[in-house]
Amino acid sequence: MRPPIRILAWCGGLFVLLVIAMVLSVGIGPVRIHPLTITKILLNQVVVPVLGSGSRSASGAGIEFVRLFAFDVPAAHETIVLQIRLPRILLGALVGCSLAIAGAVMQGFFRNPMADPSIIGVSSGAAVGAVAAITLPFALPFGLELQTAAFIGGVGTAFLVYLIATEDGRTPVATLLLAGIAVQTFLGAVISFMLLRSGETLEEAVYWLMGHLHYASWNRVGWVAITLPPLTVLLLAYSRDLNVLLLGEEEAHNLGIEVKRTKRILLGLSSIVTSLAVAVSGVIGFVGLIVPHMMRLLVGPDHRILLPTSALAGAAFLVATDTLARSGPGEVPVGIVTAALGAPFFLFLLRRRRVYAL
Repeated sequence: MRPPIRILAWCGGLFVLLVIAMVLSVGIGPVRIHPLTITKILLNQVVVPVLGSGSRSASGAGIEFVRLFAFDVPAAHETIVLQIRLPRILLGALVGCSLAIAGAVMQGFFRNPMADPSIIGVSSGAAVGAVAAITLPFALPFGLELQTAAFIGGVGTAFLVYLIATEDGRTPVATLLLAGIAVQTFLGAVISFMLLRSGETLEEAVYWLMGHLHYASWNRVGWVAITLPPLTVLLLAYSRDLNVLLLGEEEAHNLGIEVKRTKRILLGLSSIVTSLAVAVSGVIGFVGLIVPHMMRLLVGPDHRILLPTSALAGAAFLVATDTLARSGPGEVPVGIVTAALGAPFFLFLLRRRRVYAL
């Protein structure tokens, strides 16, 4: 099957899977809502502009927005769907998409399927910013809020690791990896110290570190929805370069790739995407590791197919796991669910590959 056809086939199937997961998720929770009721609620939000038939002014006929549907639905159900579940589901899809595509890029960048979006300390840096915003007894400069502090912490850490690993204009991948591990360990100590001194804010900080979508809102959805699509398109534009980098830096240079520039762009974009996701959801592990790894086994290492399929699969995976996290008698952070499901599955994949290797 030709690559364009494969891309359309895989992306079409995964998009259908994502839509099914989102539709089912809207109705699942402590309060079960029938799919027909959900459909009526969503249709009630459809409005159409019509020309006003009244008097005309100098600016012409007025424009009025008229509701196209007016189904009778319980007010409580409408509030649950529109103000609680729908923004949470959309945010989960966007965060899952971000983490998965960043993970796929990192795995190609390091030529290691064990890599994930936080391998150079981005998640730890974002966690430092968020915990500082929660626990410090004084206001952060410029009125920084938690999400902004987390985003700056994540991007700043990636930039710091890159500077540490760069010498004489060269940034060896092995040095970058080791620098990321060292900085990540140090930032872990910083987080532990702030938690030790957090006092009454300890519970809030720990809850954020577990990774959750409990405080999802349309404001957060809008923030991610505006910034993620252009970043994703930029990453997809470098899919061919990632394919060439898999051959090695020298071979990539001989094939016309500006290796240094490409590495900086890929590292910067994936760090921004990861920081954006962590800033609005906390530290959600294994999505950026498991999903790209699983998709690579299904679609192969070609990043022209791997990146878009990982993004869609990551969105569907996080929507499904968050639905599971909030469906029990008591809600648990989705980061716990992804770790509980992801770690055994990843060990199974490793064991399976080992058996095949023998």
